[in-house]
Amino acid sequence: MDIDFSNIWCWLIPLLCTLLGALFGYLLGKGKSTTIDNSADLKLLQDKNAKLKADLDACNGKLSAKVAAPVAMAAAPAVAALIPFDGAAAKAVFGKTIKQDDLKVVEGIGPKISQMFIDAGISTWKALSETSVAKCQEVLDGGGDRYKVHNPASWPMQAKMCYEGKWAELSKWQDEHDHGKL
Repeated sequence: MDIDFSNIWCWLIPLLCTLLGALFGYLLGKGKSTTIDNSADLKLLQDKNAKLKADLDACNGKLSAKVAAPVAMAAAPAVAALIPFDGAAAKAVFGKTIKQDDLKVVEGIGPKISQMFIDAGISTWKALSETSVAKCQEVLDGGGDRYKVHNPASWPMQAKMCYEGKWAELSKWQDEHDHGKL
C-alpha cells in the first residue's frame, strides 16, 4: 500500500488554515468583549417612572374630586338655572317658527338623526351641547352605514348656541359653513 503524500497536503493545508483562522477569530472576539453595566440607568428610569406614576395618581385624584363635587351638587335638590326659550327671537332670525329643543335646528341633523338622538336620551339642546363629539358619533354609528357620511363635530357647539338663545350667531355660523362642516 503506497500512500501518496502530495495529495494529503492539498487537504491538510486548507484544513490547517481554517482551524487557525477560527482560533484567531475566537481570540480576537474574546479580547474585545466588555460587559456593559446599565443598572444605574435602569435604576434612574425606574425612579423617574415611579415619580410619574405618583404624579398621575395625584392628578387623577384632583380630577375625581372636581368631578365628584358637581355630581354631588347635581344630586342636591337645587334647581339649575335654565335659560328661557325665546321663540320670537328665533323666528325673527330664521323666518320660521322654531320649537324649543328641536334638534333639527342644528345644521346636519334631520328627522331621522333627531329621533336617533332622542332614543339615545339626548332630547334637548342643552343635553346635545353637553354631549361629546365621540358620543354623537356613537349614536350615528348605531344607525348603520348610511349615517357614516355625517360629521357631528359642530353639533354640540350649534346646540349650545340654540340653548343659549344666540340665534343670530347660529344663523351666521350656518351661513358661513357648508352644511355644518368647518
